[in-house]
Amino acid sequence: MRFFRLSSLRLPSVRHTTLRLSALRLSSLLIALAGIAFGQLAVAAPKSVILIIGDGFDDVHVTMGRNYLSGQGGTLTLDTMPFRAAVQVETVDENGNPIYVADSANTATTLATGSVTRIGRVGKDRDDESVTTVLEAAASAGYKTGIVSTASVTDATPASFAAHVGVRACENPVTIRGGEKYGVTFPGCPADLVENGGAGSIAEQLATANVDVILGGGMEHFAAQFESNPTALDKATASGATVLTSATQLNASYNGRVIGLFSDDTMPVQWQGSDGRSAEDIERSWLNLAHEMIGSITPPETISCVDNPSFEAMPSLEAMTRFAIDHLERENEKGFFLTIESASIDKKSHVRDPCGSIGEIAQLEQALNAALEYAAANPETLILVTADHAQAAQIVPDPTLYTGLPIPVFSPGKVARIETPEGSIMRINYATNNIQSEEHTGANVPLFANTEGNKVLTPFMRQREIYQAMMQYLEL
Repeated sequence: MRFFRLSSLRLPSVRHTTLRLSALRLSSLLIALAGIAFGQLAVAAPKSVILIIGDGFDDVHVTMGRNYLSGQGGTLTLDTMPFRAAVQVETVDENGNPIYVADSANTATTLATGSVTRIGRVGKDRDDESVTTVLEAAASAGYKTGIVSTASVTDATPASFAAHVGVRACENPVTIRGGEKYGVTFPGCPADLVENGGAGSIAEQLATANVDVILGGGMEHFAAQFESNPTALDKATASGATVLTSATQLNASYNGRVIGLFSDDTMPVQWQGSDGRSAEDIERSWLNLAHEMIGSITPPETISCVDNPSFEAMPSLEAMTRFAIDHLERENEKGFFLTIESASIDKKSHVRDPCGSIGEIAQLEQALNAALEYAAANPETLILVTADHAQAAQIVPDPTLYTGLPIPVFSPGKVARIETPEGSIMRINYATNNIQSEEHTGANVPLFANTEGNKVLTPFMRQREIYQAMMQYLEL
C-alpha cells in the first residue's frame, strides 16, 4: 500500500476551490432547470382519443356512402386513413351463451367498458352490475370528456359511455318505471330508481355526470317529469351546467359543463328521398301474384336524395364536433376523451331510407375532417372510426343479372333505386323481415384509425379490445 504525506499533497487555494464549487453548482442548476423544462414540455403535450361511431356503419354502408358521395372511382376521407381493421362483434344472453346479432346498447357498452354483455344493457354487464367506462376512467384521471350524437343523448350508444341502466328504454324519470318501447312492453328498471338506491334514469344521470360537454337531441327526456319530482333539466341547471337549445348558441364559448339539446329526440337527418320516398315493394302483376313463376314485375321508380327541410334549424354533426373539441381543448394540458355518434345511418336503415343513411354518412365524413384537423396540430391524438354493429341493406344488381331467364326474378324485400351523382342507379335492398322495422345483421364491422392507431391496434380485433386499446393509449 502506498502512503502520502499530507504535506506532499498540493491543495488548491481557497479561491480556486470556491470557483470550482460555484461552477459545479451552476452546472447542476442548469441541468436541473433543463430537466424541469423538459418535464414541463412533456406534460404540456396533451394526449387525446376521439372515437367516432357510425351506428350500423358496416362495409355495405361504407360502400353506399362512397358510391354516392365520391363515386365508384372516388375515395372517402375514411379511405385515406392509414390503419384499417376488421372487428368482431360479441353479444351474450343471460347465461353467457353467444348471440350472433347485436343491439346498439350492448355493443356500445362493450366499446365503452370492455364488458361483453346482453342486449339492452347500458353501461352494465350481463348480471346488471355497473361497469366503469373509458370516459369515466378518463375523467377520474383528469382528462376532459365529451359526448356528441345526432340521436338523443339518452339513446343507447351515447348513453353507454356515461350512464348505467339495466334496459336502454329507461331514458327518463317516466320510462324508467316501465311502459312501451319499439312496440314491446317492458317493466322498466326498478333497481335503477333513485328511491330504490339507484342512480336514476339515463337523463337524470347525464344531467349531473362528470362530462364536460354533451351535445345532441333529447330534450323530451330531460324535460320529462314524474309526479312533482325535479326533471333532469332541473338537475342539470341546478348543478351549474349551461344548457343550449339552438344551433346559433354553438357560436359562443362557455365555461364549465355544457349540455346541448337541439331536438326533442333524434335529430332530423340531412337528406331524404324525393317526395319522401324510401324503399318500396316490387309491383307484381296479378298473374305473378297467382304464381311467382309467371306474369310480370315492375321495379319502383328511381329516387333522388334531396335536402330535408327539417334539418335546416339543426346544428350539423361537424358543428357540434368543432364546438366540443374547442370546449375540451381550452385550458387543458392533459387531453380529452370524446365520443361522436352518427346515429341515423342505423335509424334510417331500420325504416329502409337509404338517402337518410347516406346523408348521415356525409355528416360523419365532415365530423371526421374536423377531428383530423385537430390531430394535425396535436399529434398525440388517436382517432378511431368504427361501428357498433352491422345493419340491414344490400347493394344488389339493377337490373338483376338473371334478366335473360323466361321467368320474373325479383327481390323478396323492399327496394330503393337511388340516382347517384355520377349518373347511375344504385339499388338498395332491405329484406331482414316483413314488418315495419328492419333488423341488425351479424357481420363484423370496420375500424379505421390515424397513424396513432398503429401503437395500440391490430388488423383483427374484438370490440372489447378497442376499449382496452383506448385505455392503454390514455395510460389509464
